[in-house]
Amino acid sequence: MDENNIPEEELDNIIVLNDENGEEVKFEFLDLVELDGEEYVVLLPAEESEEEEGEVVILKVEDTESEEEESYVSVDDEEVLNKVFEMFKEKFKDEFNFVDDETAE
Repeated sequence: MDENNIPEEELDNIIVLNDENGEEVKFEFLDLVELDGEEYVVLLPAEESEEEEGEVVILKVEDTESEEEESYVSVDDEEVLNKVFEMFKEKFKDEFNFVDDETAE
């Protein structure tokens, strides 16, 4: 893909992470949410498959020994994920059209 065809403001919020297989995956950074003294990033897969269309990824931010780098780890606590997502939805309710899984059948 030719990066010259992508508007510069779109490049600014794209981050590349390595998945569990060591493969690079691009995400669009949507927001940083703070909950109980912890920070969480809300990401949207840049290359999403049809079955995952519109699903966000929420990862916990952890500091590393390097000041320039952060580490993102998956969150297993469903309650924390729901709280972070609710905060994100409230903040962006006028910008995104959210669809709940229960109603989208």
